[in-house]
Amino acid sequence: MGLTADRIKTFEERRDLLTAMGGEKLIEKQHALGKMTARERLDLFFDKGTFQEVQLFVKTRSTLFGLGDKEIKADGVITGFGKVNGRTVYAAAQDFTSAGGSLGEMHAKKIWKVMDMAIDARKPFVALNDSGGARIQEGVPSLDGYGGIFYRNTIASGYIPQITAIMGPTAGGAVYSPALTDWVFMVKGSSYMYITGPDVIKAVIGEEVTHDELGGAVAHATKSGVCHFATENDEDCINRIKTLLSYLPDSCHSPLPVVACTDSADRECPELDAIVPDKATRGYEMRKVVQAVADNGEIFEPHELWAKSMLVAFIRIMGKPVGVIANNPRNSAGVLDVDASDKASRFIRFCDAFNIPLVTFADVPGYMPGTEQEWAGIISHGAKLLHAYSEATVPKITVVTRKDYGGAYIGMCSKYLGADYVMAWPSAEIAVMGAEGACNIVYRKEISSAADPAAKRKELVSAYEEQFNNPYFAASLGIIEEIIVPRDTRKRIAVILDAYQDKKKELLPKKHNNIPL
Repeated sequence: MGLTADRIKTFEERRDLLTAMGGEKLIEKQHALGKMTARERLDLFFDKGTFQEVQLFVKTRSTLFGLGDKEIKADGVITGFGKVNGRTVYAAAQDFTSAGGSLGEMHAKKIWKVMDMAIDARKPFVALNDSGGARIQEGVPSLDGYGGIFYRNTIASGYIPQITAIMGPTAGGAVYSPALTDWVFMVKGSSYMYITGPDVIKAVIGEEVTHDELGGAVAHATKSGVCHFATENDEDCINRIKTLLSYLPDSCHSPLPVVACTDSADRECPELDAIVPDKATRGYEMRKVVQAVADNGEIFEPHELWAKSMLVAFIRIMGKPVGVIANNPRNSAGVLDVDASDKASRFIRFCDAFNIPLVTFADVPGYMPGTEQEWAGIISHGAKLLHAYSEATVPKITVVTRKDYGGAYIGMCSKYLGADYVMAWPSAEIAVMGAEGACNIVYRKEISSAADPAAKRKELVSAYEEQFNNPYFAASLGIIEEIIVPRDTRKRIAVILDAYQDKKKELLPKKHNNIPL
């Protein structure tokens, strides 16, 4: 005997009530803030008609502080999976129109469930956060809910890609899940995240600051580095997440996504022949080098606004994803400092975890000197970069475009730090330090005792430059594999990546490394 029409009607009414979220007034309020609702965001994110909702009927078990009499639609979070550009992705979107998207016990367990599904299915997980924080009325179970999310974020790290979009408020303990995921997107003007809010800060230490100044998208994209992508609005945010996913595999065990390539492996980049200035003290835009090498000039750049002396980006070479790490002489001469080291190290480890080959462009005068950097821990932060490159087993290609000095030369993936193949442009200068500084040390006595110290220094600097301010000494020692004309950079990278595509390297068996955090 089939279901009665009444039962089907009851189900449909209850389903429709839950999918209506917080009701028209609260939805209008959400829109007035320039924000989409959680369901609108999911509709935009997933291919049309593919989203499969999970645990719609779950609700809070708590009866404390009147919760037993309150209807929180879908317990404030929508979870499920669907197709994004034809590939399966799992997601959780907090619904700010339902109890402010507050996280309680069952709300958290819905997120646990979809995260467990993503891990078991070996597919990416995306969180769209828009929440007032822990549901205080439920007490400790809401905190335990966060703990279970953090645990799963950690277990899934390096196994499946994890992405968080901050699309509204995220405060207190809620900020740690985004920080544990691989990539954080924020929306300018409508999202913010911080441990303690402006009111608490004012009460405790007397400092006055706005929500946006403290934890807005621009603040975290420029000052803390917590935000990888500061987006213009909800639509821009979701579209950029889709772009990022197009560069990433489903899991560490999945093949890289390959797109049809309309570019040529033999394409020359004649503009690179003239990009390095004649004067060593002049900067140039390394981003133009990366664009010239990339398929169709397309790059996707995280952390564009933070630690600008270092550039990291996803590109494609012959349709295959590649991670790029590059000093940018346009900003602080491309120097390595605490933030630049952290930025590159994190990116290297992500790419290695998901089998994305690495190409490094080196033009670095050294590490940033001074008490500020030393006291900020440049030693341990710089060591992260050494650790990340050494640990990475993916194909690693290094191209030296100009300066490559001292410890920073090692840090930018030198041959003996593990680079598989090192190339240099004729403009490369691989040395312990610049000619002026080296001569002041090596020839101190000769200079000081000369009849004309300035003329003697100039003579010795010129001789040092002739010997070392070129790639030939390094090439004679096999420290670099070949010297190439800049215009051939794309061609050589494409050939070498193809040759190394089946590279396999096993590290020593152990539980895990102890990276200098």
